[in-house]
Amino acid sequence: MKWLALKLVNLLGWRVVGEMADDPKMVIVAAPHTSNWDYVLFLGVIAHFHLTVRVLIKDTVFWGPLGAMLRHFGGIPVDRSEAHSLVPTTTRAFNEADRLLLVITPEGTRSKVDHWHSGFWRIADAADVPILTAIVDGSTKTVGLGPARKVDGDPQAWMAFAADVYDGKTGWNSSKVGPVRLKEEPPHAT
Repeated sequence: MKWLALKLVNLLGWRVVGEMADDPKMVIVAAPHTSNWDYVLFLGVIAHFHLTVRVLIKDTVFWGPLGAMLRHFGGIPVDRSEAHSLVPTTTRAFNEADRLLLVITPEGTRSKVDHWHSGFWRIADAADVPILTAIVDGSTKTVGLGPARKVDGDPQAWMAFAADVYDGKTGWNSSKVGPVRLKEEPPHAT
């Protein structure tokens, strides 16, 4: 299936660009996420770089043969009913693995949003792994991998880095591209 996605990327006139970072454990942020076509394009990136990736999927769909299939294709079950279970679950997965490339779309939807969700950097920071940027740019018809960088306890510095990486990247559907920023945290009560 991966080779078919890579062929489709080429048939659609897109090119795969970038280089794969050397680290065996990373969170990969795929952005901008503006269309279901992003999935097909990223399968082409996976095939091009010969990657094995994992994704987070709600645990309620992991039953019977479907659960076995989802695990086989890289699914990590996450209990979404438990507040704050995402970071410990994924940190445990990173600690137990020799190699783990976890793909997350930080917007959390294909719709235009005004901020990125913070789970990707919380996971990367807790697991002490770098975040690799993956890019979809319809203006140049390129899809691929950008630079990687650790959060090192400073999400705002990482987001400034990401804003530079994703500056001008249009996704598949440029009308759905939002800003590269985190949601403003409410002030803590004193």
